[in-house]
Amino acid sequence: MIFNYQIIIEYLGVNFVGWQIQKNGASIQAEIERALSKALKSKIKLIGSGRTDAGVNAWGQSANFKVNNEIKNIFKILTTVNFYLNKHSISVIKLKKKNLNFHARHSAKKREYEYIIFNRKSKLAIDKDRVWLVKNNLDIKKMKKAIKFFKGTHDFSAFRASSCSSKTPIRTITKTNLKKIKGKIIINFVSKSFLQKQVRSMVGCLKLVGENKWRPEKIKYILKTKKRKLCAPPAPPEGLYLKQVLY
Repeated sequence: MIFNYQIIIEYLGVNFVGWQIQKNGASIQAEIERALSKALKSKIKLIGSGRTDAGVNAWGQSANFKVNNEIKNIFKILTTVNFYLNKHSISVIKLKKKNLNFHARHSAKKREYEYIIFNRKSKLAIDKDRVWLVKNNLDIKKMKKAIKFFKGTHDFSAFRASSCSSKTPIRTITKTNLKKIKGKIIINFVSKSFLQKQVRSMVGCLKLVGENKWRPEKIKYILKTKKRKLCAPPAPPEGLYLKQVLY
C-alpha cells in the first residue's frame, strides 16, 4: 500500500545552492531526502512546491513524498528527521498524511513570498544574511504607491531571469503589501506562481523608487515595455522568504 505525506519546512538558504538538487553544491531538497530516507529506512523522493534560488529562505516551504509503509508515530519521525538535519539550518516543522492525489506543486492554489529590507545606517549583527541592508533613507509612501502597479494580471517579461524556463511570462498577483516596523520594511506578494527572480526584481525596483531615483509610475512603464534591461538589478536573495503555500 502507498501513503502520501506532506512536510512543511523552514530554512536559511545562505549555505545552499537552492531548493533543487544540483551537482554544484548542497541543496535543501537533497539534505531532507537524506534525512527522511534514514528515518524511514526507505529511499525517499521529495516533490517541492517550487524552487527557491541559492540563498533564498523559507518559513513555509511545502513538499510531499510517497512511502510504502504508514507512519504510525508522526512525532517520532519528525524528531528523528530533525536530528539528522541538526547540523544544517533546516527544520521540518510539520508532517501530515494527505490523500494520494495531493501534489505539493500542482495542488498549490497560492504562494506568498515576503521580502525584508532593513533600512538603517549601521551594519547588521543579528540579522546578517537574513535581510537586505539598505543604508540610504527610503521613502515608504512612494514605495507603497509603486507596489500597487504590480497587482493584477500582467506580462512580467521585464521581471524574469534570462534563465527562467516558464512557458509564459503572464502572472496574476492577487495581493501586495508593504509596511515598516522598527526599521524593517516588509514586502509581501501573493500569486499562484512566480517567475524566476520575479520577486527579487520587483523589490529591486521598489528600492530605487524609495531612494527617489525612480518615480512610482516607472513600474507601470517597465511592465508595459516588457524589457528586462529596463528593470533594476534583483534584490539579494538573503532578504527573500517563501512564507507559505496555500492549498
